[in-house]
Amino acid sequence: MYASFDNSFTHLLNWYINNKKNYYNKDVCDMEARGKCMQNAVSSVYNPTYESEPFVDFETIGPSTEIEELNLNWQEKDLPERIRTKHVHRLHPYLGKFIPQLVEIFLRKYEPKTVYDPFSGSGTTLVEAKSLGINSVGCDISEFNVLLSKVKTDDYDILLLEKEVKDIVKQFRIKNENTLDRSPILTTNNKYLNTWFAPKALHELLLFQSLIEDYEYQDVLKLFLSRSARSARLTKHFDLDFPKKPQTEPYDCFKHSRVCKPVEIASKFLTRYSYDGLKRIKEFSEVKNDASVELFCHDSRTVKIPNFDVLFTSPPYLGLIDYHEQHRYAYELLGLTSRDDEEIGPAFKGRSNGAKDDYVTKIYEVFKNAVKYMNEDGRIIIVVADKKDFYSSIRDDLGAIEEHKISRHVNRRTGRRNSAFYEDVLIWKV
Repeated sequence: MYASFDNSFTHLLNWYINNKKNYYNKDVCDMEARGKCMQNAVSSVYNPTYESEPFVDFETIGPSTEIEELNLNWQEKDLPERIRTKHVHRLHPYLGKFIPQLVEIFLRKYEPKTVYDPFSGSGTTLVEAKSLGINSVGCDISEFNVLLSKVKTDDYDILLLEKEVKDIVKQFRIKNENTLDRSPILTTNNKYLNTWFAPKALHELLLFQSLIEDYEYQDVLKLFLSRSARSARLTKHFDLDFPKKPQTEPYDCFKHSRVCKPVEIASKFLTRYSYDGLKRIKEFSEVKNDASVELFCHDSRTVKIPNFDVLFTSPPYLGLIDYHEQHRYAYELLGLTSRDDEEIGPAFKGRSNGAKDDYVTKIYEVFKNAVKYMNEDGRIIIVVADKKDFYSSIRDDLGAIEEHKISRHVNRRTGRRNSAFYEDVLIWKV
């Protein structure tokens, strides 16, 4: 009985806090006082618990949907991994992704004609926009990220793509079976590739790569090659995300609960991921709609872009991930240009006070540049775990009003990064 009373009282208290009115009258606030008014302009701070039912009926979302009705605290049973990584969302592994259902909800709610993501990463925002028939613009400093987003969102002649994928796999198998006996193994002088791949695995990757130029959809095949290279490295099976050094000896495998050997071949991955990637692209082709996608490999602080209505993004977190380094194998194998020194808040720059100041300044500059291209009545929607409250100062300096702040509990991560954390969805009006 006491537990029930405590829960009821807590629920009532949370309701009062979350629905407390904050008044902001544009007509009575002069320009000098606007900053102070905006600090008190949060219309709702919503932090639901697992006690209420999570929202999963995404197709019912529309302009009349009340933000306060949305419980975004999904558990695995509410939003299974196969749904979170549907079709091309799992075309290639990528650290730091946010789940596509968050994008879907707010694109359905605000119905923009064009959405912009200045940290487009693996292209989650762009893919969801295309599935809803919404034009999108993406920008990223990483050449690999732009390639990944392009492959996910491009339009294809599916019959031709299927023919090419099947043919390159066939040609690879034929040449791989013969080449090892009749001609020298393909090699490279690249130090990274020679360090992180067994000789036979590297030969197979280089052989597949040598065939790509014979086909039209070369970017697709390069991505399949990259995904295969990630799995074919000399790493422990459970350490694909953050390998520190090549694994050349058998080891106790955390993932498989047995002694495992380092990977020596790449052929099985090249075949598996080529067919899996083809399947995912075909699945997306059946659900996507006609919409334009424009991609820029550029610094988001200075890029010139088309006008848009909603900015939806998940910025890099300070000192957490080196976005170029996580795909180093792709940069080395595909000959991409690394611009890791231009990343915002990378792990290698740490979390010192200087790094914090640099991070806040550059994130502000990204949004400041973006609002120059935002149409009237536009919104900025940010998915971020802002423990240090960096974004309140960015919001105030930007002259934005926080309409909503939705806190959500994230607890579905897998592997060795399975601890829970909290993130916010910030909705700003500029």
